[in-house]
Order: sequence, then structure tokens, then C-alpha cells
Amino acid sequence: MENFYVRQCNINDIDQLKYISEKTFCETFSEENSQENIEDYLQKNFSYEQLEKEYKNEGSAFFLVDANKEVAAYMKVNFDKAQTEPGHPNTLEIQRIYVLQEYKGKQIGKKLIQQAIEVGKNNRLNYIWLGVWENNINAIKFYEKQGFIKFDTHIFVLGEEAQTDNLMKILLN
Repeated sequence: MENFYVRQCNINDIDQLKYISEKTFCETFSEENSQENIEDYLQKNFSYEQLEKEYKNEGSAFFLVDANKEVAAYMKVNFDKAQTEPGHPNTLEIQRIYVLQEYKGKQIGKKLIQQAIEVGKNNRLNYIWLGVWENNINAIKFYEKQGFIKFDTHIFVLGEEAQTDNLMKILLN
């Protein structure tokens, strides 16, 4: 039986964030996207410097999941101006939930959603929202199972390609 522990990230965890970000992004999106677009995205979004900048943003928070002395997953949430798009006042955005392949199906994503809900309720926010690629059917089903509903779409640019994300939310009150 594995024990999973959710904790807030600290500055010494950036190497782990980089590793998980790159590995899970490739595991999830490589089959349906060009290698060039994947590499471009990894370099721009998951460099040590970029992750450190995101970590230091006061409007964002990172939560890591430790599993038997190993990092298995993480979640990044954004408040107010740190959110990836405007128009969602008094809400919390889940920008990333990245779970390593070998830990999928072990309730880690659910634990992270529960952590986000707790943060949202503690801050008296209206709802939690996120964007999920329309072709990531497993993730969409997972979020629906957690109570999220689709309320809009937006464009996500991966390298040279514009893709559609479903925007989903869960009300907190």
C-alpha cells in the first residue's frame, strides 16, 4: 500500500517540477502532436527559469504529491491576475495537474482536486475552473466525475498549432 502526501511546494522542488512537467507532458501529448511542437512547448514552459518565475509569483501556488519518498505528481493553481486568462474574478484556476504515468489510477488526481476545493473554500471563492484539451477524453471524464461541468472553450497554442480546450468549472457554494 502506497502512502500519498500532498504538500505545498518549496523552491528546492523546482527540479522535480521540471522533471514531472516534461515527462507527463510528453506521455500525454506526444502521440497526437508533432515532436517540434512538443519540444518548443517544453523549452518555453518548463525551463528551470520559467518554473522558478511561476513559483515566485505570489498569485500562484504549487502542491506536490509525495509517494514513498518520491514525487508522483503536482498541481499548480492560480489566483486573480496570475490566471491564464481574464474574466474569472473571485475564482481559482487549476492550471496543471500532472501525474506520472505509473501513479495514474491511484486517486492522486482526486486528492489534488480536493486540495484545490479546500483552498477555494478557505478563500471564499465562487468556483474553480480549468482548461482541458478537447481530445484528452480521459481527463475530461475524470473532471466530470469530480463534479466539473463544461462552460466554455478557448484556444491553446502548442507550437505552430491552435487547439481547443474545454473550460470546465465546479461551484464552491
